[in-house]
Parts: sequence; C-alpha cells; structure tokens
Amino acid sequence: MTANSDRPTNPDLAIGAFTSHGPWTVDPETMAWRHNIDRLRAETQGSVVSLIDRRRSPALRLAHVAAVLLAAGVPWAARKKLNRDSATQADLARRLRLAFERLGPTYIKLGQIVASAEGMLPAEVVDEFLSCRDQVPPEPFETIREVVERELGAPIGELFASFDGTPIAAASIAQVHAARLHDGTDVVVKVQRPSVSTVVPADLQTMAWLAPLVEKRVPQLALANLPAYVELFAETIVEEIDFRLEAQNMLDVAAVLAKTEQRSVVVPRPHPSMVTKRLLVMERLLGYKIDDAHAISEAGIDASKVFTSLLVSFYEGAGIYGVFHGDLHGGNMIVTHEGEVGIFDFGITGRFDDTARTALMRLLLSGLIDDVGAQICAIRDLGGFPPDVDVDALVAMIDVDELRNATGTASTEELATHMRDLMKQLIDHGGRIPKALFLYMKGMIYLNGATAALASDVNILDMIGEVFSHFAANHGASIITDFGIDLSTISVAEVMQAQMGAQLGVDVSEGITFREMSEIQSKRMDELRGKPPSLT
Repeated sequence: MTANSDRPTNPDLAIGAFTSHGPWTVDPETMAWRHNIDRLRAETQGSVVSLIDRRRSPALRLAHVAAVLLAAGVPWAARKKLNRDSATQADLARRLRLAFERLGPTYIKLGQIVASAEGMLPAEVVDEFLSCRDQVPPEPFETIREVVERELGAPIGELFASFDGTPIAAASIAQVHAARLHDGTDVVVKVQRPSVSTVVPADLQTMAWLAPLVEKRVPQLALANLPAYVELFAETIVEEIDFRLEAQNMLDVAAVLAKTEQRSVVVPRPHPSMVTKRLLVMERLLGYKIDDAHAISEAGIDASKVFTSLLVSFYEGAGIYGVFHGDLHGGNMIVTHEGEVGIFDFGITGRFDDTARTALMRLLLSGLIDDVGAQICAIRDLGGFPPDVDVDALVAMIDVDELRNATGTASTEELATHMRDLMKQLIDHGGRIPKALFLYMKGMIYLNGATAALASDVNILDMIGEVFSHFAANHGASIITDFGIDLSTISVAEVMQAQMGAQLGVDVSEGITFREMSEIQSKRMDELRGKPPSLT
C-alpha cells in the first residue's frame, strides 16, 4: 500500500487515463493554451504544402547540407569501390549519424525516426542512430533559462522552487529537465531548442529539393519514393514543434484510454497553465524502463499483462477512436511501481479520420477471414491509392502471400521484412504510405518485437485470443453493423493456428511462445543463408 492510497482519487479520471493521485486536476475548458487548438492543428498541417514547395529554392542551406552529406559519403563510397574492408555498412551509418548531428535539429529528428525503425532497416543503422534519441549534446543552461523565462514571462526562480540544469534527456527538438514547483510538486519541463523554429522550415525545403535529385541519380531508390517520405516527415515534424499540440495529444490519448477502460496505461497530466508553443510542463512519473525485464520481474510485475494492455490500447485507439501514440519505443515508456505503463513524448501522434479508421478495421478484419480484395480496398481507403484505382488489377499484380505475411504474426525481423516488401510493391504500383498508416505499422512492429523480447514465454495464441475477446465483448455489435463480421462466430484460435502453422511449418495446436517462434524462424533463416543451425 502506497502513501497516496488514502488520498481521494482525482476527479479528472472520468475524462482521462491519468495516475490516481495527480498533483493537479485536468479541466480542459479552463486551460487557456487550448484556445482554438483544432484550428491551430489544421493550420499547422496546412503549412506543409508551402514548406515542401520546390519552387522556393533554399540555395544557401542546400549547398551546406549537400557539402556535409557528400563529405560523409564520398570517402566511404571510394573505399567501397576499392573493396576496402573498412567500407562497412556500420561505418557508413556512423558517418551519416555524425553528419546528421552536425546539420542540426531536423536531421537529428530524422535520425530518431531511423532509430525507431527496428526491423525495418538494417540493425547496424538502427543501432548507430539510437544515440539521436537522448544523447544529443544539450543546450547550455543559460540558453534554456532564457527560453523558459521568455515563454512564461517571469524569472525562473519565481516559476520554480528548483530547476535541475542538467537535462534528463536531450534530443533533436527539445530537452527535458526535472524541476519542482513552489508547492512541492515534482514536474518535468520540456524546453524547445531556440533554433528549431527557423532551422526546421529551411531544412524541409532543402529535403524537398534533394529528394527527387537523389532519387533520379540513384535508381535503386526509385521504389522508396523519397519525395513522399519527405512529405510524410514534414507532416510529422511540423506538429512536433508546437508543444500546445503535443499537450492536446496527451489529453486526446488519455481520453481514448479512459473510454476503453485501459487503466493500466497512463498519461502524465499537462500543466493547466504552463504550456506554450515552445515549453511544456507536465506531471512527473517514475518507474522502471520498459525494456528492463529484470527490474520489472524483480518488482513482481507481470510483463505479459503489461504488453497485452499496450496491444489492446494501441489497436483500440487506432481502430475504434482513431487516435494513438505514433512513436512508441523503449525511451518513451516506463512501467510504474504500481505496474502501470506510463507513456511520454506525444509530439508524434497518429490520427485516422472516420473513413481511414473504418478502413483500418476492415484491413485487420479482412485479414482474419483472408479476403485479399477487401484488404486492398482498405489500403485504398486509407489513402494508399487513388479512389479510382482498379482493385482487381492490383490483386492480380500484388504478391498475395506477402500481404498475408505483412498483416500476420511473425518475428520482428520477418514481419518488418514482409511489411517493407509490401510497401515497395504498393509504391511500385502507384501507391503511397499515408502518415497515419506509416506510424501505425511502425508501432505494430515495435510492440511485436518488444513483446517477443520481454515476454518471450507468453503463449502467442492466448495473447491474440485475449485481444480479440476484448474487441468482441466491447465492440462486437458495432463491428457487425459496420463490417458484417460477427467475431463471436469466428474461432480466432483456429484461424491463428492455421495461419501460424502454415507460416512456420509446424503444428501449433498446443500453442506457441514468442521464444519458440523465434527459435524456429532463426533456424529457418540460418538454413536459407547456408549457415549451420545454432546449438543454443
């Protein structure tokens, strides 16, 4: 029993999945920083078109960026051409990471997205860019003090009883500091780097110029559709540099979690008044890093329940309510001492409108009943293809097995490979990857991999069955109405047994754990590469 257990719970739990005993009560109607927040979000997204308009030549910045990237890549390419052993992928990744850090916030943020693409990119590249998450050189404290005082309009000593000058984390857009209010409340203060508001727009213009030029000169990148990825990145980062939008994202995700009764996942409360475009004060949560399996186990917390809650909240938030955290990774989550999952950093939040949200559910459900045509229609309605696309022709051209594998259950590496191959196919046939769908797929891959690593002895079929049972019990009637599919008549266990059995080539009628699946797939991949099977 904690010291707070005798205190009354906060009334704002009725509107959001927050901690039971918060330092203040969230009342959205009285938060002045929320004024015209929906219009602000729409205007921010509307600015993307002008930011990536190639008619606006960023000549000076373009020359600098090109010089830095060429300095990083040309020596490596020369050694590669001479077949030098030092020209490894890891060496190129290191050179690019250093170049990105030299180029500043926008490119560091791009590096963070690379770091969160575990399984979708080579491991050497992902590992190298991990330092872009929270090991970026911090701004001097005097610079941070100036931003805080300018944003809140008072000396820092009047605002806070204490303010730790050493940041908890320093990333591309902002750095995070621990502080204490004068009433004794411990908080976290997120402060934007002062150069962000001017550098990011210039960098987006530069990327928009470089992308088609690079794609034209490197034919292997044609399928990657670099201009589309620049647009995707721009849509993501423009919202991230306004902390009022991030604070609203926190409230929106907390509201969805409350509606779905996923109380084992909590969101820190944004401060009622100390939120501006470049500063965000929020409740401080403490606990264990979500990837610290030993500490979680020692605390007596069931990791399988933690990840089941995360899976349910992710699928439910995206498919039923159209709002979900868009940048899940180990650095953005903790497990509190009470066994709850605390989620942070809501700058990137995925949003599906009603049409796209319905399409996402159709994509998932039609995969369950193996309706490939319906899956292609769903991808179209998600914005992946023009409305008049010939669906029958696409079904005939696309590798159906790749589509099944990309929406099925596999190891992180295989799932990501199938997803990447499917995306290339879609792009090759005129498709694109909308922002929300990209964020959803990235989150799905992360959760799959994290569950496999930290709850490796969990029976996969049992976990999937629990997720679908939750959907059937809570949303079964609406799914029948909207999609004509009665989940209560489908034996999810039998369907998944058949699909996984076919994928793995083994009998899974008794169930299979993540550990067992990983061992089978590792052995199969070793055989495909011509390596002797591992003895462990």
